[in-house]
Amino acid sequence: MAFTAKDVQALREMTGVGMMDCKKALTETDGDMNKAVEYLREKGLAASQKKAGRIAAEGMAYAAVVDGVGVVVEVNAETDFVAKNEKFVDFVKGVAATVAADKPADLEALMACKYAGTDLTVTEQQQEMVLVIGENIKVRRFAFYTEGVSVPYIHAGGKIGVLVNLEVTGDIDVTEIGKDVAMQIAALNPRFLDKSEVSQDVLDEEKKIMLVQMENDPKMAAKPEKVKEGIVAGKLGKFYKENCLLQQEFVKDGSVSVEQYIQNSAKALGGAVTLKAASRFEKGEGIEKKQENFAEEIAKQLGK
Repeated sequence: MAFTAKDVQALREMTGVGMMDCKKALTETDGDMNKAVEYLREKGLAASQKKAGRIAAEGMAYAAVVDGVGVVVEVNAETDFVAKNEKFVDFVKGVAATVAADKPADLEALMACKYAGTDLTVTEQQQEMVLVIGENIKVRRFAFYTEGVSVPYIHAGGKIGVLVNLEVTGDIDVTEIGKDVAMQIAALNPRFLDKSEVSQDVLDEEKKIMLVQMENDPKMAAKPEKVKEGIVAGKLGKFYKENCLLQQEFVKDGSVSVEQYIQNSAKALGGAVTLKAASRFEKGEGIEKKQENFAEEIAKQLGK
């Protein structure tokens, strides 16, 4: 019995299994849809996709430098118990190695890459892990840096993964600097790296809020506009210190900002360091406050 591309698509929608596996199933069963579904179930592929219907909000965030490439990934599982499983951790590390080797443009490209050390794609290896571990597993996101010096930091066994990317001048070891900055990012989760990144829209919104607050304060409402503007300017300085990494007080030494800490530490080592970029992934980020949105995101990735 012959089959068409629409048949392959229909089988995929019925089972959630990848296109190539659906095509193979229809080929092996002469285009018989019911037998193709049975074939996929026998191979364990349809079963793994059934598990994929469950929301995976646990897992781990992992950061590392692999062959000179800084990588941070988040891979989700259903339970915290599985997230501590050695096979699951090895899978996460393999995903990071794949990112470092292939430098994919996006998540879809990553899932089509050959999983490090195998002939399987990341999608296929993920399906294998679902069958072995018995829970839904999903690669959620990744980031990587190929230039400069990257320093990884993993907090609480994978609750948070941070990757800091530095531009370094001079033959100096910046591991401690990078780790200190990464720990600051993990702890305080700044909205911006530097005040230069704060858009005018954000500043205007902050000013608006501050002015409304003053209008609602009897002691402030009667003050002249120039005085209010001066107060707003001072409050914006505080906004930068609270929301911008480089302007924040360094947690290990409140007498200096993070930017001053970096400069002072680099100078003491005989070089110079500039923070170029950073990525912070928190396991299941947003699930506490936006459960429905997180579920929708995972469901969308699953094609549900």
